[in-house]
Amino acid sequence: MVLRQDFVFYYSETQDTPEGAVPNEERAYRLFCLLLFQTLSSHQTAKLLSPEVPNQNGSVYSSLVMDSFVYNKLMEWGLADWIHLFQVAKVDMRRLYCLEEYEIDHLIYKIGPRAKFKKYLKGLKSQQTSGHENQTESKFEELSCVEVFSSTCCSAKDDCDREEGILETVKEIMAHVEEKLNKDNTELGNFLRNEIKSLTEEKRELVGVFGQTGAGKSTLINAVIGEKDLLPTGSLTACTTVMIKVETTQSRQYEAEIDFITVMEWEDELWSTKNLFSETQSYENEDNGEYIDLTEKLEAFYGDIWKNKSVENLMAPKYFREIPEFLRSVKKTFPCETVKELIEKIARYTRSDIIDLNKKLFWPVVKCVTVRVPNNALLKHVTLVDLPGNGDRNKSRDQMWREIIDSCSTVWIVTNMNRAAADRDAWEILTSAYGLIENGGICQNIHFICTKTDIDVDEVPDVHRYILEKNVSAKLLVKEEIKKLATLKKHLNVDCLEVFTVSSKEFLKPKYLEPNETEIPKLREFLHCLNELHGQTFNYVSGVHRILSLMKEAWTNMAQQRTQLVAELNEIMNDNLLKLKTCMHDAYITLDKGLSKGAENSRCFCQGHLWEKIHNVSGSAFHTILKCAVENNGVHRSNQGEVINLNSVLSTFFIRSIQEDFRKAFPNDGKSGNFYGALHEFSLGTTVLMQKYKELNLQLTFIRAQEEKIKTRLIKIIRNRKKMIYDSLTQTVEETMQECYKKAATLSGKGSLEKMRHALETYVQEVKETMFDCAKDIMLSQLQNLMDDVLNTLSVNLHKSIELSLRDDKSIPDISREFDEVTKHYNELMISADGEDDLLLP
Repeated sequence: MVLRQDFVFYYSETQDTPEGAVPNEERAYRLFCLLLFQTLSSHQTAKLLSPEVPNQNGSVYSSLVMDSFVYNKLMEWGLADWIHLFQVAKVDMRRLYCLEEYEIDHLIYKIGPRAKFKKYLKGLKSQQTSGHENQTESKFEELSCVEVFSSTCCSAKDDCDREEGILETVKEIMAHVEEKLNKDNTELGNFLRNEIKSLTEEKRELVGVFGQTGAGKSTLINAVIGEKDLLPTGSLTACTTVMIKVETTQSRQYEAEIDFITVMEWEDELWSTKNLFSETQSYENEDNGEYIDLTEKLEAFYGDIWKNKSVENLMAPKYFREIPEFLRSVKKTFPCETVKELIEKIARYTRSDIIDLNKKLFWPVVKCVTVRVPNNALLKHVTLVDLPGNGDRNKSRDQMWREIIDSCSTVWIVTNMNRAAADRDAWEILTSAYGLIENGGICQNIHFICTKTDIDVDEVPDVHRYILEKNVSAKLLVKEEIKKLATLKKHLNVDCLEVFTVSSKEFLKPKYLEPNETEIPKLREFLHCLNELHGQTFNYVSGVHRILSLMKEAWTNMAQQRTQLVAELNEIMNDNLLKLKTCMHDAYITLDKGLSKGAENSRCFCQGHLWEKIHNVSGSAFHTILKCAVENNGVHRSNQGEVINLNSVLSTFFIRSIQEDFRKAFPNDGKSGNFYGALHEFSLGTTVLMQKYKELNLQLTFIRAQEEKIKTRLIKIIRNRKKMIYDSLTQTVEETMQECYKKAATLSGKGSLEKMRHALETYVQEVKETMFDCAKDIMLSQLQNLMDDVLNTLSVNLHKSIELSLRDDKSIPDISREFDEVTKHYNELMISADGEDDLLLP
């Protein structure tokens, strides 16, 4: 460090600076960089030159961090102001020659400098192809520098060919590894094959955009990617109703892809609305958000007819004629020529604010909409996720952001400038994101973005200064709040968080601010960096190296560690099983009390309730209805969809006694409650154990994957069984009443209506003392069976996975030779990327 400073000081003091020339400090620094660049590896040099030197405009950059060739070209072409963008985007000499038109457009967003850059780059490429060998900077020649080594003039094509060769070689190596694994038919062997196969799948960086309705999330995304009208915007209601992912496509067309929820999930929502809620009770209950959410969906999709239809009727194919893909469980796609066409086609799948009685809205059955814009360099390996506003009364939207945040490598927390420090939901998201970083999650960057920095400025004398000063104050205030948070959470690292003050409106239509002052270009720079982290060859080879490393370590003789890990896993599993059992048993006790009360109320009031249903209507029409009901096990459904169910009538007080408790035990979100929630909380703690047993990471990764697979299967089992358990009350009543229904169905002739009524009332009087207790016992028995099945499935399958993965029988094939070969190629890529300090020994 002293060497660099002394050199720059000496050179700047002993040289004259002609007017208009590059300042001596900068020229000296560049010369110093060049000399080191010739003698040291880039990684070593970058460490020496980490302090940054300002240019004449006050911007900061480091020539070696970004690549000396590109730095010098930009200086020569008079584009010094754009050096920082090229540095952040990591444009080296090879990438410079490979820049596409659209990438240049995003990199240099001003027309004048962009035109100049394209002109000089075209000339540079023509010089290269005509055989000019000396591409050394003229300014460095004037300084009588040592000749720049010829490798900086190598063709970019050679580097690309070399990487392609490495990629093909490593794929051939992995083909041999897969042949060895094909002999292993165990679950561990299948797991390894799937892990290798997943390496060829495209990996994308997920940037989650979170914030309340009206915070400006959609507008921000539109401005950052340069598509003004792509996503719906609004301030009063939640225009964006579903999760929207924004990606790019190599096609010239726009694309939209609709991913629906499953048929089972929709049927479950219908069932829950029809069975677990009473409309009057739900609106009287202070916790009625879930019911309002569900009815909002049903009214959007069906209109008012859903109230008088059964679940079976509402699932009829006629209601899904416009979206047959939903019933087939496939995605629906739209190719579009223009943004306007795209917006029109996806409106009914994404927006809740469309008022058109002639058009059905499809967003209630949509899981996610992916829109793809043509040839956008910012989105090459990045997916932006626009989520519906969190924190409002819509519980499903609030749950959505909690789920997606686990998958994000970057989190953008968007909040209104004027309430940034007081936005409770924004700080809740921030805390959640911090927790993921602290616990080793994939989230690595958190951006707190204050929007609408240009509002309320009409009567300000110096608007430009006012906005900039307000931005500085907002950043300081937010950072102070972050420090307070970090003080409370001692383990949190605030270095991963950055605060932005953004004006999308000013960026799109400048009035008071320069584009860079809106800070939209900074967010674009960040997305450029995320894309640069993704090289197809390096990602694949590093992934292969990771898998083979784990397989190689599995061959290590560590019998003692294996035994210790098995014991620790079994202890953790037993503790978690006990917690899960306790949580489910709490629901059992609560429902038992409710059922006891329901049985008592049913014995007291069921006859009176039955009398009201069968005596309030008379005449031949009702005679026909009642006759049909007793002939059909107590149920009659008219052509208009109206239903009379004598079994439900008799079960009414039973159902009411457990309705709320059952809904709490089995909430519709599938994520919380005594069963779903407790199952999600169940964990063997493999992430923590990986830090302790690093040589056994492969086995722990496999165990974690098996744990998630088992839990997912159990969630589906619980979702199906809960309906059977709930319906068992009415089912038991129906089975008990069978004898009465058969007798009543034989009655005919004059006075048969009164005879059927009398038969029903008399029979209920005879069986009511035992029928409801029997229904209670059957329901509790089914509930207990579900609890036992959940615990046994977890215990048996996880024990099996632990035994399979940690037994010392060398079931994993020996891949030592393949590992050494891949390590050699991995090191080749590391040398070109970071220098020799990061090499790995085979």
